Amino acid sequence: MNETLRLVPAGVAGLGLGAMFFGGLWWTLRKSLASEHPALWLLGSLLVRMSLLLGGLYLVSGGQWPRLLAGLLGVISARFLILRLTGPTDQPANRREGGQHAPDTR
Repeated sequence: MNETLRLVPAGVAGLGLGAMFFGGLWWTLRKSLASEHPALWLLGSLLVRMSLLLGGLYLVSGGQWPRLLAGLLGVISARFLILRLTGPTDQPANRREGGQHAPDTR
């Protein structure tokens, strides 16, 4: 019981790291779609997000695999939370704004 309670801060830290990672991915994708250099945005974002995530998990784990596992569970939980918060709406964004693609001929 006492050992399990010690894993909670690692899980919460993992949740924060995951929110940063997946929230940053969502933000980067939105910015890259409007950018003239989307590959630069995506590559730069990947390097920054991955560095922060791996460094954070290393610090959270403290060399103990149960704490690392709790942190990873927090990251995975954040993924589902971000997907739920930023999930697709009823209509794609292009259709709501008039879109710039060819009309559907079906």
